[in-house]
Amino acid sequence: MPDFRAHRHPVLAVRCPDCGKAPGLWCIRRSGPRANELHLSRRAEADSVFAEQHGPEASIERDGDGWTINPHGRAGIRPQAEDA
Repeated sequence: MPDFRAHRHPVLAVRCPDCGKAPGLWCIRRSGPRANELHLSRRAEADSVFAEQHGPEASIERDGDGWTINPHGRAGIRPQAEDA
């Protein structure tokens, strides 16, 4: 089970589907050097695994030098029904 709080960036908790880099290792370009950004497919995979693990309302937030998981983090950003 990936630990999204264990890495310098939460997306690093999962293996990259594009370049195959293992959890904890930064993505590389097809030509070999380190990529400037993590691959989009890896970000999507991390989002999917995170939602499965913590629920669709959860979010991960910066906490000093680390990360913390807020189980109700996304609930506050959803549009609320207006009272009639």
